[in-house]
Amino acid sequence: MDGLSAEDCVAQSMPDASPAKWHLAHTTWFFETFLLKPVESPFVPHDPAWPFLFNSYYDAEGARHPRPERGLLTRPTLAEIFHYRRAVDERIERLLARTPNHEILRVFELGIHHEEQHQELLLTDLQHLFSRNTLGPVYRPARAAASPPAAREFREHAGGVHELGHDGAGFAFDNETPHHRVFVEPFAIATALVSNARYLEFIADGGYERPELWLADGWAARARFRAPLYYRQRDGEWRRFSLHGELPVEPEAPVSHVSYYEADAYARWAGARLPTEAEWEISARLGGPSGQFFDERELVPRSNVGFFGSAWVWTSSAYAPYPGFRAAHGALGEYNGKFMCNQLVLRGGSCFTPSGHVRASYRNFFYPDARWQVTGIRLARG
Repeated sequence: MDGLSAEDCVAQSMPDASPAKWHLAHTTWFFETFLLKPVESPFVPHDPAWPFLFNSYYDAEGARHPRPERGLLTRPTLAEIFHYRRAVDERIERLLARTPNHEILRVFELGIHHEEQHQELLLTDLQHLFSRNTLGPVYRPARAAASPPAAREFREHAGGVHELGHDGAGFAFDNETPHHRVFVEPFAIATALVSNARYLEFIADGGYERPELWLADGWAARARFRAPLYYRQRDGEWRRFSLHGELPVEPEAPVSHVSYYEADAYARWAGARLPTEAEWEISARLGGPSGQFFDERELVPRSNVGFFGSAWVWTSSAYAPYPGFRAAHGALGEYNGKFMCNQLVLRGGSCFTPSGHVRASYRNFFYPDARWQVTGIRLARG
């Protein structure tokens, strides 16, 4: 939380975003509720009123505060939330010191990965919050680094039967399972993300004004925008707002903060399409270099290389269960399964993602009009 004030941590800029303070409290509530509550005897919550405030969407855990009103929670204070986190951490340390069983370790590991997800969400929500401030706040100074050009190449794949999903080695979320086979037709996939320069050509060519390029829902949605989120043209120059403040748009850097609708329209304009999640995973498993991750502390996409990092890529695949998927019993079964409707799969991670958090089988998902995440474009053909 270095570089943030208490005021930065309490504000909420839109219903889809949450205050930083809420992310801190929710991830602590997750450990308290799913790790400590089942095994502590007697279980005494840190504060019996707080589960209502910091439950996100787990209906089995009871009623909750409305999501669009999280920014109204001036109490508990940020200091009280930090005390909450320290107190729960101490209880977890005592639990783990008592030779925990397999189930305790499983939930503890899930909680760590859940917290990593919220670390990324906290950054995306903070960027949106700062973008609404006319002072253009800077969270962290930018490095003086230019994006190198990336070759516009397509990797050919013969198609056939492939195995997808997590193979059981190491951690995975339940929506990455079960391991299964799919058949894919021959295809080609771009080895680099679409650059700002190429996307600005799409804009200059009237891409946002050509209905033949857009899905019907997308054509209705694009009435609200004419460029990626955080991009603006000033005195003939394209600039983008980031956690480093406002920066010139780098031509060779990946375009980001586009919705699925924009990504799909761009692909049509470019004479291509978006990859399916199977095509992306097949290609990513072949290895190669990776782009940027949060570990590098560069909080704007600059690298076009590889299939991981820099910007999440939209796929054309609906977020749906794999063959044989079964959600877990109890409240933790609500983690992923109940959202398998009306959303699309994204793959690969971004410059906000911890490097150890993603893998070839990792499935992210958002509604097609979402733009505040670091979402980019990779093209496919065939």
